[in-house]
Amino acid sequence: MTAPVFLVEPALLDGGGPAGPREIVLTGPEGRHAVSVRRLQPGEEVVLTDGAGRGAHGEVAAVAGKDELTVRVREMRTEPDPRPTVTVVQALPKGDRGELAVETMTEAGVDAVLPWAAARCVTQWRGERGAKSLAKWRSTAREAAKQARRLRFPTVGDLVTTRQLLPLLAAADFAAVLHEEGSVPLATAALPQSGSLLLVVGPEGGIAPEELALFAEVGATPHRLGPTVLRTSTAGVAAVSLLLARTGRWS
Repeated sequence: MTAPVFLVEPALLDGGGPAGPREIVLTGPEGRHAVSVRRLQPGEEVVLTDGAGRGAHGEVAAVAGKDELTVRVREMRTEPDPRPTVTVVQALPKGDRGELAVETMTEAGVDAVLPWAAARCVTQWRGERGAKSLAKWRSTAREAAKQARRLRFPTVGDLVTTRQLLPLLAAADFAAVLHEEGSVPLATAALPQSGSLLLVVGPEGGIAPEELALFAEVGATPHRLGPTVLRTSTAGVAAVSLLLARTGRWS
């Protein structure tokens, strides 16, 4: 069985020489999950990560109470920075499809997700509801990263408007809008092997013509994934998987 992953404060992974600290005590919600939910026992393998690329691999040395776990560290590992980075701009879907999109893209390996208030979005994030929805997306990304045994967790940014999105598209090394009428297949587009790749996924009602025009002005042109039209909640993971394979990050 693959060792479960738990998120810890970066300071807990500091010190102790090249092999890392000899022991780390896991407490709080993560400790409670390890002890009371996973019911881990001494001798079982675990991984502790700061979510930024560092991981302490070791085994459970002791369990105390309902929320305290001591891990004896055997090895410290560091994942290199991803090259290129892959960011998905995800238009707000209806219902819980936003969490589904974040979950599957995280499992595939996306580096960042930006929620986007597109013109044709039925769902609107405002006030307290918006804050709760964003918190759900971030929680979903965190839990999916742990499930996928990632050491580097994706970021979920603040909600952006179309106007706020334009400079981000202009600054990317490659920017594309997923659209069924795109003349260039994403599978054959020229991609940089480093820098930043940015994909825009529209809402259920599609991307408005005026938005497509604005995106084209900053270099983000329509690209199609294939002969079928995917839901907004599945287009992102399909595109991320394609890019990770094409850029060699899955090799």
